[in-house]
Amino acid sequence: MFNLDSITRTNIKKLTPYSSARDEFSGEAKVFLDANENSLGSPLIKWYNRYPDPHQQMIKQKLSAIKGIASEHIFLGNGSDECIDLLFRCFCEPGKDNVIICPPTYGMYEVSANINDVEVRKATLLEDFQLDLVHIENLVDEHTKLIWLCSPNNPTGNSLNRADIETVLNNFNGIVVVDEAYINFAKQKSLVQELAEYPNLVVMQTLSKAWGLAGLRLGMAFASTAIIELMNKVKPPYNIGQATQELVLQALEEVGQVNDMIKILVDMRSALAGVFESMPTVEKVYPSDANFILVKIKDARKVYEFLLTKGIVLRDRSNVKLCEDCLRITVGTEQENTVLVDALQDWFALQTK
Repeated sequence: MFNLDSITRTNIKKLTPYSSARDEFSGEAKVFLDANENSLGSPLIKWYNRYPDPHQQMIKQKLSAIKGIASEHIFLGNGSDECIDLLFRCFCEPGKDNVIICPPTYGMYEVSANINDVEVRKATLLEDFQLDLVHIENLVDEHTKLIWLCSPNNPTGNSLNRADIETVLNNFNGIVVVDEAYINFAKQKSLVQELAEYPNLVVMQTLSKAWGLAGLRLGMAFASTAIIELMNKVKPPYNIGQATQELVLQALEEVGQVNDMIKILVDMRSALAGVFESMPTVEKVYPSDANFILVKIKDARKVYEFLLTKGIVLRDRSNVKLCEDCLRITVGTEQENTVLVDALQDWFALQTK
């Protein structure tokens, strides 16, 4: 039986969070003399001399309408990386607890674990890039606090089987984090609507991918109100800047435009995959539910280095288990995709001389 209190770090339960006067005040104030800001303004046309809303309420209200979930279930981080780090700090005792990841997967889970001095246990994916449920089960002990699942997965691009994720949720008494950074490009539905069913579920999403706001650094975590309260307790008081909040609010008004971009990117993904499949020395093009494609190609490292000389930067995954001789290729603009394909054709021509 899942019990949030039993897996929360003792010091976090006892923690008195930083509280600003604006946490303690509700309503519309006329005079702010609480935070030692520069009352004369700033050297910008738009004044940014005031601290931002520490809980980003306007953004959460807008996201609540878009996602169909109450704002109390939403946490906003300075990128998803902040959400990842906060989950470690809320639940994992350094030097004592452990987490499970399922490589090949997003590298920040392991990096953040190492920063927080938390043991990482690895349940490598099966050959079809699905969860090895038996391996996961065998790795769990009384000190396992978090299981990290990425769906659609990075760098493989596939969605994890929904039934397998639910099996983990139903049988693990710690936190199961499902990273849905690429969910907008997939046919599979988000797990956000399942929060009431699974009190141990945390779903992460981002505005960096489909929404095209990577430069603003805003990640989202959806969870029970109890988990969200813990994350708010531990986060820095003003973790999302005012400029970011204003621009995000503008972007959230453009759901239709974002949906149009998603459709275009998915169509280009399919077209690009078809081109890759026709190329010599390309051994496999893996199915993708993301905005990138994993391609197995002969001499992948040499291809990667050749493309660098052409000013084209891909992600070399050839040294990653199960991704040997693979390059991860983001779907670019039509022009960028054409430049890439032409460069690859140049490479193949050189190999046949």
